[in-house]
Amino acid sequence: MGLKIRLARAGAKKRPYYHIVIADSRSPRDGRFIEKVGSYNPMLPAEHAERVRLQSDRVNYWLGQGALATERVARFLGQAGLAPLPAPREQPKQSVPKKKAQERAKAEAGAAAA
Repeated sequence: MGLKIRLARAGAKKRPYYHIVIADSRSPRDGRFIEKVGSYNPMLPAEHAERVRLQSDRVNYWLGQGALATERVARFLGQAGLAPLPAPREQPKQSVPKKKAQERAKAEAGAAAA
């Protein structure tokens, strides 16, 4: 049984609130879980103390049992000092302007500098 530490949504429409839960990786996002170990309220400002709450002793226990955290939860655990911070992901290159647009921008920058 693969254990995951992940978010389970529990808010009203357009008012998200998440529980941080230990669940079997095969169970649905908001479905059955083993234990609730914290909460995340994205509606609060980033520096607010109640934005992310964790039961550190239970999180450490489940990490010791082999539970893997999802990307978002891993970042929360890293910020709380319970696990190493995950490496930042590379930005997709899909949003970079294409070749012709880059040439056009370079030509406009050259014309503006002259």
